Amino acid sequence: MSICVRYARVGDIARMHAIRMAVRENVLSGTIVIDEASYAAYVASGCAWVAERDGTIVGFAAIDAASATVWALFVAPAAEGQGVGRSLHAELLRWAADLGVAKLCLTTAAGTRAERFYAENGWNAVGHDEHGQTCFERSPTP
Repeated sequence: MSICVRYARVGDIARMHAIRMAVRENVLSGTIVIDEASYAAYVASGCAWVAERDGTIVGFAAIDAASATVWALFVAPAAEGQGVGRSLHAELLRWAADLGVAKLCLTTAAGTRAERFYAENGWNAVGHDEHGQTCFERSPTP
């Protein structure tokens, strides 16, 4: 039951969105609207990946290349704790390093497992945004 990470395709968007909407933390607030169309630019530009196990998508990640910001890294609740997030994280770091990106940024809700995940994986907390989310920065190379 190994994890395979590959570039996302248009046909993956519905499953990616289903995973995003199923998360227990970092739930979208009423002011943020993400629908299936929101993923299209990331997929089209080759800045999105899916993690598959036994042919089923169990997680995804996407980077906004223009701002060097991690737009998303989400794992299906049933696949949490199984290395899916780490596999996606390694792939997006590799991709950014290959492109010569000096620094990646992201935000995530404070006090969540995601916040701990990023802190444990080399991201540096640099403050909070106007919504109280923790802002992180990291070089894509170790």
